[in-house]
Parts: sequence; structure tokens; C-alpha cells
Amino acid sequence: MAEPIRIIGIDPGLRRTGWGIVESLGNSLRFVASGSVCSDAKANLASRLCQLHEGLSQVLHQAMPHEAAVEQTFVNKDATATLKLGQARGVAMLVPALAGLPVAEYAPNAVKKAVIGVGHGDKKQIHMMVKVLMPKAMFDTHDAADALAIAICHAHHRQSVAYRLRQSA
Repeated sequence: MAEPIRIIGIDPGLRRTGWGIVESLGNSLRFVASGSVCSDAKANLASRLCQLHEGLSQVLHQAMPHEAAVEQTFVNKDATATLKLGQARGVAMLVPALAGLPVAEYAPNAVKKAVIGVGHGDKKQIHMMVKVLMPKAMFDTHDAADALAIAICHAHHRQSVAYRLRQSA
């Protein structure tokens, strides 16, 4: 019998980076854990990025996922905020890559489509569907719920032929 694949979804943010872990076996999903890594808003940028790195590293060390999925950055109207989000996203991709995990990226619309069936929807719909798909899921922040949605999206996409071909190349 096949072993479940443990997936960590990461919703990057400089103030708060959400993470959510699920196990996928065939078409079944099981909630494992979720939470957020926070940085000190009073600290300088480099220190905040280090805090995110340390926090995510600790989560990966404890949860031992097999694969990671990170939400792609969207462009804000404020270029400075977009740049800072991009730097936090870099940390969110670096930590699992340093741990030897394959890292997939998903656009926000792809995550929404995988979880609620359409590419546009609000956070309440996403959170409701995360609870429908995994009734035992617990999340204390929007970021953690979004991270679970990213992990769910990856669980659905990783089974596709195209995904498997990309990973073997």
C-alpha cells in the first residue's frame, strides 16, 4: 500500500507567514497541523526575514513534510510592499528547498479554483471549503487557512501527469 504524502502549504507574508500541513493519499486528505510564523514589526527587514526563516525551519524540522507549495506573489499598488512580500516569499521558498523538498508555486486564482471550484472568491468561501474538505482542520489565522488551501491545491495538482513529468525532469 502506498504511503501518504505530507505537504506543507505556505502563504508568505512579512508580518505573518501562514503554514498548513496535510497528508494526501490518493483522493483523501487529512489535516495534520497549521499555524503562523510572525516577525517583529519593529525589527529591521533583515531581522524580520531571519525570524521567518527560523520559524519555518522549525516547522519543517518538526513536521517533516515531503513536498512544499508556496503561493505566488501578486502585484500590489504599492511597489515597496510588493518588494517586501517578494522577499518574504523568497524565504518561504528557500527554507523547504534547503531542506531538500520539491517546491511548487501556485497563483492565487489556481488555489481558489482548486478549493472552491472557481478562480475568484473571497476568503470566507475558501475557509468554509477548507473545513468541508477537512472537517478536523483547525486554523487560528486567515494566513494559516490560506496555507491549508495552498496545500490542498498542491495535493490536487501533484497527481497530474504534467506535474509528475516536471518533477522527474
